[in-house]
Amino acid sequence: MEYGYCRISTPKQNIDRQVRNILQAYPNAKIYKEVYTGTKTTGRKKLEEIVKLARSGDTIIFDSVNRMSRNADEGVGLYMQLYDEGVNLVFIKEPHINTATYSKALSSAEGLSDTGNQIADEYIKATRNVLKILAENQIRLAFEQSQKEVDDLHRRTAEGIETARRNGKQIGQVAGRKLNVKKAKPAKEIIRKHNVSFGGTLNDSECITLAGISRNTYYKYKRELLAEMMQ
Repeated sequence: MEYGYCRISTPKQNIDRQVRNILQAYPNAKIYKEVYTGTKTTGRKKLEEIVKLARSGDTIIFDSVNRMSRNADEGVGLYMQLYDEGVNLVFIKEPHINTATYSKALSSAEGLSDTGNQIADEYIKATRNVLKILAENQIRLAFEQSQKEVDDLHRRTAEGIETARRNGKQIGQVAGRKLNVKKAKPAKEIIRKHNVSFGGTLNDSECITLAGISRNTYYKYKRELLAEMMQ
């Protein structure tokens, strides 16, 4: 059985890109969609459902490692739990940490045969351990990088708000003023649907023309959309 897990952090985000990427690689995958804000795997009902359903030989596909978890410790823990249960894990954007790759690394270590020579066998044993540690470090590094990206985004956002406040700029909407989103919403939908950064086919200049907005406005909307994806 193949399960595809797609998660977005806010209802404003578009989950279709993740679904499309998974189905392109695994057209028979059963897709589970989830809107969840947070970093922990605990409380992700759809992911918990897949984990309970998955059996040895089944496959769980994620568009990216940060869809499984942005918390390194919990992500690695869940990865190892599922690996030990014989469940295959696939990360489309980080194939170097797929369980098939990890299993191959461990197999190469286990394939080192004992020689009967005590000193040589000690070296072989140490080599096996080193190869296993290196493979596990690659997995942890991927989850740590995902967590760092989110932490850095939150830090930059906080610093930007503080800088703007110190420069006397208005933070947030002025009380009593209505926010005009009539132009922003359709423009963002065009960017999300057609720009190459979100799985589309148009470059930035082509999207600017299609959306009918200024370059500065376009890049503002694009930054906001990318920030939403990282949440």
